[in-house]
Amino acid sequence: MINVVIGVRVSKTSKKALKPLKMKMITDERRDFVKDKILLFIPAYNCEKQLPRVLAQLDNSVMRFITEIIIINNLSTDHTVQAATDYLKQHPELPCKIINNNKNYNLGGSHKVAFHYALKYGFDYVIVLHGDDQANIHDFIPVLRSGAYRKADCVLGGRFEKDSRLIGYSRMRILGNHVFNRIYSLATGIPIRDMGSGLNMYHTTMLSSRYYVNLSDALFFNAEMLLFSAYYQHKMKFFPITWREEDQVSNAKLFQLSWNMLKMAGKYAFFRDDFIRSYQKPDIYHGTVVLQNLKKDGAVHE
Repeated sequence: MINVVIGVRVSKTSKKALKPLKMKMITDERRDFVKDKILLFIPAYNCEKQLPRVLAQLDNSVMRFITEIIIINNLSTDHTVQAATDYLKQHPELPCKIINNNKNYNLGGSHKVAFHYALKYGFDYVIVLHGDDQANIHDFIPVLRSGAYRKADCVLGGRFEKDSRLIGYSRMRILGNHVFNRIYSLATGIPIRDMGSGLNMYHTTMLSSRYYVNLSDALFFNAEMLLFSAYYQHKMKFFPITWREEDQVSNAKLFQLSWNMLKMAGKYAFFRDDFIRSYQKPDIYHGTVVLQNLKKDGAVHE
């Protein structure tokens, strides 16, 4: 086992807005000369069946854009880590680390560990791809190939965009998502197309103040990210994705989640500054590297 502690102390939330990065799109012909350092972060919790399928998505067409992969395991109680380890042993070409959270940080806390890692090691972007195999990273290839992501601070998967495909998603949940998209659009004054899918990309410039540490660890972390991005005037771009529900196990308590999200939207709409200032949390988010592929010898090390 390789013990590497990941975590950075953070300052209090700053009210100063972070300006979107303005860069020109880069064509495929120039990509060999200008390459962004992109971290692929896969949060995982009790997804031993789905995680190998997610890793199987990472073929050459995807990995030409990815610098490194980190799987962050939030203390799974099944064989998630073993499933990932077995896959990586069969695919030592993947530059991947498995990181165990030191405590149960939930989905939001796993994001915080990953964002810390990206900032510490100088990555330009973080792509989030959930380990439950509901999203497909190949939907993101046109955005990566064209360089369109450089025109936004965050590029977010939109399950309800015009060209999106929903497989096995109930009509009730589709309706609920549309309702919340509308509520959050009214609360923020900007079009919100999805409350939080399992495929997103963030420029580390928007994370540099580490405001995200103060957000909740719960499943509504993404909803809070949307509100803070609206407050800090981050430029958001939504893109169509394929989303499916097959053998995934949901950890969401829908009524409690919906109620919390509704309260947050109301507080943001009517008490915006107070709402932002109310978020203060200590930085307790650390992980330990338990396995990594090293490029220097192409072997998996435990």
